[in-house]
This record gives sequence, structure tokens and C-alpha cells, in this order.
Amino acid sequence: MSESNITRIGVSLPSDLLDKFDRYIEARQYTNRSEAIRDLIRDRLVQQDWEMSANKEVAGTITYVYDHHKRELLDEIVNIQHDYSQHVLAAQHIHLDHHNCLEVAVVRGVPAVLFELTNRLTALKGIKHCKLVMTTTGAELS
Repeated sequence: MSESNITRIGVSLPSDLLDKFDRYIEARQYTNRSEAIRDLIRDRLVQQDWEMSANKEVAGTITYVYDHHKRELLDEIVNIQHDYSQHVLAAQHIHLDHHNCLEVAVVRGVPAVLFELTNRLTALKGIKHCKLVMTTTGAELS
């Protein structure tokens, strides 16, 4: 980001809120308040995009933990991934212990379809936890 593209603003905050924000900045190892504020603003703008533009493409991951001893569960997971083959870009399977596996599916598509995919996986018997994390494709951010 060049200096000519930077606009400086002033923000008034209650001192207790600023103290909490400074602890947040320190815990996340930001070098200054501006970096943290930029990230928070971008995060809210991305969230707003999902809420206001249901047809805008997003990227993300669906992470789920499941019992790999559950009969036919792997087949059901693969069948669902094939049903959404244009949205599931890749999947990584990790053995957590003798009974539990973690899988991360990298996905891309409109939020409604990704929620639908996540819900189908979550509903499978043997899935212990399933979570969709969406982010931007980056095309519209600077």
C-alpha cells in the first residue's frame, strides 16, 4: 500500500475499550493499532458481503471430525463430496487417534450452496463436529 493511498482518521473511544483493544492487539502480535483496525474492518466487510450478496462466490473450508469405525460413513462422505464436485476443490484426511479422524475440505461457491453442503455432512451419523469457515476469494479486496 503506497503512502498516497493512505487516509488517516481519528477515532474516539472510551479508555476501557481502548485498553481491551490494546490487549487484543498485543495477544495477536500486531505491530500497531492501524493493522488491527484494517483487519477488523475487512472481516466485517467480508461478513457483510455474505449477508447482502447471496450470489457472490466465496472460498472456505469445511472441517469435520468423525468416527472412522462408523460403517459406510466414508462412502457417504465421498458421495456427498461428489454431489458437490464443482464446489469441493480438495480434501485432506488426518488420523487423530484410533477412533477419530479429521477432514478438511477446501470449498468454493455461493454461501447458500456451501451451507447446504455443510448441513448434509453435519447430518451424517458418525460426524461428531462439523464447521464451515468462509472467507473471501480476495478478488474485491485491496
